[in-house]
Amino acid sequence: MVSSDRITELRSGGTDTYVHDLSVIIVSFNTRAVLRRCLEELEVEAEGMSMEVLLVDNGSRDGSAEMVATDFPEVRLIESGTNLGFGAANNRMFAQARGRYMVLLNSDAFLRPGALRRALERMDADPQTALAGGQLTGEDGSWQPSARMFPSLLNDFLSMTGLAYRYRESRFWGRADRTWANPRASTETDWVPGAFSIVRHSVLDRMGGFDEAFFLYYEEVDLCRRIKAGGYKVQYWADVVVVHLGGESSKSMPNAARSAAGAQLTLWRLRSAYLYYRKHHGHAAWFSMAMEYGWHGLRLMRNRLAGKEEKIAESRATMSLIRQAWRDTRGGRISPAKPW
Repeated sequence: MVSSDRITELRSGGTDTYVHDLSVIIVSFNTRAVLRRCLEELEVEAEGMSMEVLLVDNGSRDGSAEMVATDFPEVRLIESGTNLGFGAANNRMFAQARGRYMVLLNSDAFLRPGALRRALERMDADPQTALAGGQLTGEDGSWQPSARMFPSLLNDFLSMTGLAYRYRESRFWGRADRTWANPRASTETDWVPGAFSIVRHSVLDRMGGFDEAFFLYYEEVDLCRRIKAGGYKVQYWADVVVVHLGGESSKSMPNAARSAAGAQLTLWRLRSAYLYYRKHHGHAAWFSMAMEYGWHGLRLMRNRLAGKEEKIAESRATMSLIRQAWRDTRGGRISPAKPW
């Protein structure tokens, strides 16, 4: 591992100087308790390493920013005052980061001992790897999808219908999340989730960071796609283990608010899906929308026959969100005004 205080790396435009090996970037939104744990465990993991920690508070209302300012003064903090979205918040810190590599870390993700050092050593060993992720697990060690295939109409259909889960040990049916694969085997992959990833700074500069058209969802998929199109590799490293809780921002909400937030997240997912498909697959955006709308239409008819009123309302609500997302994005052609 390079240990000098000032580190240089050749870029296409010349030689730039980096001050650290790593710039760890965290985006937080109403996750005060787990954010504290994340930062405390990061301090332990980072001992003896050349790194900085940068944090964007995306308009939290739970005292997260105040806690970081008081208890973690070494963290470079930006309070956005509003929810910038995942990609835009990270881009804001990319411009300030001084590390050879960026480490993107969710506030509800916790590095297992040695994970950060192994990730750094692996990046140094393979200059063609531009972005990599680790093995994501629950607190109990349960597996989470960590090395995934790019979205496609087939992959979306298998996930939507539940076939991917029912036949998850099959290479064909379980293809999207690679549920058939041995999680202990490292591999090159299409994309890795944004809960933890390490990105080569020089390549990120060339790619222009995240596409801010994506407010939430698909931004890391889009970035990985552009990285691979640029001739670089995206890797999954099984020995870089990260515990990821997930869903922390919504847990403090009352049931009614959580239900509304769930509908909002569904709308955001749909908008981003149409933007992604239009950007990378053109008219396939329409087929993506029609397939999901048709699937929920079939579910609506089945639930009517079964007299399941709650399920009928659920299907109608989802179909309404699909129509709204399609209108909002003009079929994936525009990104609605921020924040979504």
